[in-house]
Amino acid sequence: MASYLNFKELRQRLSFRDILTDYQIKLTEKAGGQAMGYCPLPQHKGSEARRSPSFSAHLERGIFQCFSCGISGNLIEFTALMDGLDPTDGADFRKTALKLAQRFGIQTSKPDKESTAKPSAPPPPATKEPAPMGEDKPGTDTKPALPVVVNAALEFELKDLDPEHPYLPSRGFTPETIAHFGLGACQRGLMKDRVAIPLLDTSGILIGYAGRVVDDNTINAQNPRYKFPGVREAKGIRYEFHKSEFLYHGHAIAKPVSDLVVVEGFTALWWLWQHGYQAVVGLMGSACSDTQAQLILERSKPKGRIWYFADGDPAGVKCAKDTLAMLATSRLVRLVIADGRQPTDFTEGELKKLMPF
Repeated sequence: MASYLNFKELRQRLSFRDILTDYQIKLTEKAGGQAMGYCPLPQHKGSEARRSPSFSAHLERGIFQCFSCGISGNLIEFTALMDGLDPTDGADFRKTALKLAQRFGIQTSKPDKESTAKPSAPPPPATKEPAPMGEDKPGTDTKPALPVVVNAALEFELKDLDPEHPYLPSRGFTPETIAHFGLGACQRGLMKDRVAIPLLDTSGILIGYAGRVVDDNTINAQNPRYKFPGVREAKGIRYEFHKSEFLYHGHAIAKPVSDLVVVEGFTALWWLWQHGYQAVVGLMGSACSDTQAQLILERSKPKGRIWYFADGDPAGVKCAKDTLAMLATSRLVRLVIADGRQPTDFTEGELKKLMPF
């Protein structure tokens, strides 16, 4: 078999069921291609955590996550971990991919010459507004050789953020709220003149920053309201951030709760948390992916309630209805519509009337 591999095509053609069977791992399958069981990873720390089935695999999407040890990834990364390799190392990742291709007799195709040809001149700088919140914009880099790691840990932290910038208290946020979410205005780099918003994965590890402009008068196509982590490459790996594979503030819901609130954006989430609804998560956009829906369900008790507090505009209401339709077969759901207002427009007393728990 040729040493060339199209990693994306390989992932699509591999069967997670076959890989699990190959390692003699048995999981309990549920509706929607989801399966649960005890974490099989050799990197899993602590024997106590193995007493409950904390390992979740989406068999159709080829992704996994352990809510005890915090390890997550795709089926190629799972295989690398099972073999004691480092999936973030380019050589280990490629070695694992070759093993899987050979083991299951998969031969991927090379992209045509046109798609791999180098441009005759450097591309113009990106000036278009990023994809709307909730939509993952595909990258323009077509280099086929680099494996892609989604929502990986960030190697650095932004320094000298200003938590006392006037923007945050002007929106009504208290020092306690600002500290809880690690917010602060940035004065340099890609996040200059924006509130830097740390994005933490399910185990509380920093995977990137979003940035919200502090002056709405500066918003335009070149300077959108929000910026999200871009693509970066290091040591033969392409790192990408996908909102659709992430639930904001999800790491703070350590155990399933009886009442879970879902919102669309950052400020709505901060506002509700500040007013007593601390079991609240955000989609960061006007759409809910299958992965986000599963993450929501995993944070809600089987007999619990999921409340969606919709943004007051038509897009927000549509997103809320679409999201609850995905969840209604598994949980009791409630839709809160605020007649054209935003969640941040409500006082604590008004919120308690809308969501009395």
